[in-house]
Amino acid sequence: MSNDDLTHENFDFRGFDVPDLKAVTLASSSDGDQSKQPKTKHEDASKNRKHGKKKSKSDARSKKRAGAGKTSESFDDYEDYEEREAVSKADKKVSKDRPGLFAPMTLREVTVRNRIWLPPMCTYSSFACDGRPTPFHYQHYVSRAFGGFGMVIVESTAVAPEGRITPCDLGLWEDGQIDAWRWIVDGIREAGAVPAIQLNHAGRKASTGCFAVGYDGQSVPEEAGGWPTMAPSEIAFGGLRTPRALSVDEIHGLVGAFAAAAGRAVAAGFQAIQIHAAHGYLISQFLDPLSNERDDEYGGDLTGRSRFLVEVVDAVRGAVPEGVPVLVRISATDWAAGGWDLDQTIALSKVLKEHGVDVMDVSTGGIMSGVSIPVKPNYQVPFAEQVKSKADIPVTAVGLITKPKQAAKILARGEADAVEIGRAALRDPYWPLRAANKLGIPSTEIPYAPQYVAGAY
Repeated sequence: MSNDDLTHENFDFRGFDVPDLKAVTLASSSDGDQSKQPKTKHEDASKNRKHGKKKSKSDARSKKRAGAGKTSESFDDYEDYEEREAVSKADKKVSKDRPGLFAPMTLREVTVRNRIWLPPMCTYSSFACDGRPTPFHYQHYVSRAFGGFGMVIVESTAVAPEGRITPCDLGLWEDGQIDAWRWIVDGIREAGAVPAIQLNHAGRKASTGCFAVGYDGQSVPEEAGGWPTMAPSEIAFGGLRTPRALSVDEIHGLVGAFAAAAGRAVAAGFQAIQIHAAHGYLISQFLDPLSNERDDEYGGDLTGRSRFLVEVVDAVRGAVPEGVPVLVRISATDWAAGGWDLDQTIALSKVLKEHGVDVMDVSTGGIMSGVSIPVKPNYQVPFAEQVKSKADIPVTAVGLITKPKQAAKILARGEADAVEIGRAALRDPYWPLRAANKLGIPSTEIPYAPQYVAGAY
């Protein structure tokens, strides 16, 4: 099984040890015996040819049902995902009144053409280490806008140089970076998608390595371009360097940094702002009691631990026009005992809605290394559904959503208002166009750019 199958598109495992990654479960059987995993299609076919056996349709269906609860060799083997988890009669009845994947969605003064969004995924490709995007980023994001995505959310963009995850992260910490973004934003909009950007500060997970600088999964030494890190408390993440605790004045300064970066993003033409409060980065570090041991107004109970995020939301909301949507990405659980969980996520989401947040982007994990995460298709969707129903706020669902009918079912069941296609979009920039064809959408209603109509399915 490849490492790609052990991770998913919206979770940053940076800093996790390789043994911890291998410990991640994939809906494994109770005894965890890998020898009992189902054979691949190729292995079955080879065996049948060898013994001269011919599989009947009933045999195939029986094997499919028998293997439904076991780990697949690859998630690409889930072609018949919809057949094995068919939509119930009740689902079919209520789905008629719910928007489909290609229904537009309006957030404040911004209308997104469909509900298939590109989530922020780090590429660590600002090779000059100046936070500025390059022609690579233009190609990467604009191609997916041409591919039919409704909203294109640009990857983690640092609000301060010391807030970068790696030295090669993008940034909007100074006005001189604005112009470098404009052509990319214009390209996304001209291709019909809504350009959004994720603003982030990595906190104790900053100054780590990547493919471009080395030290992958480690803290980059200062002599190699790294820097000291900061966090709510002096608690290290895994084997990374121990951060220093932020002062209250520094926290206030970071609130202003998020607001200033949001203002620069709007100046560059972005139509929506996402605040990164997930995956164990700085805001997430404040939220989780496992990483926040402060005894001042930014620690303690849920109100104290969420104070930094609420202040950031208020500052960003005040720095952008009223018509610009503000999204928050949240880890609904950190999969660790005594840590951040779904109940706290729901309570916080209710507060954030009152403070002007328009959409909760519901993911999970990231605060602790070495935790076991039950990764499988749709494994994070129930968290999104709970936030949507109990906090009464629009949500997006993420996490191994790879098949068109699988994505359509999430909306039909009312589990989310939009889906985000990440890793699959790295393989196929035109995933929405292919999905529309798979779902039987007339070609005239598929978001083809005029230049590509001749190649329509």
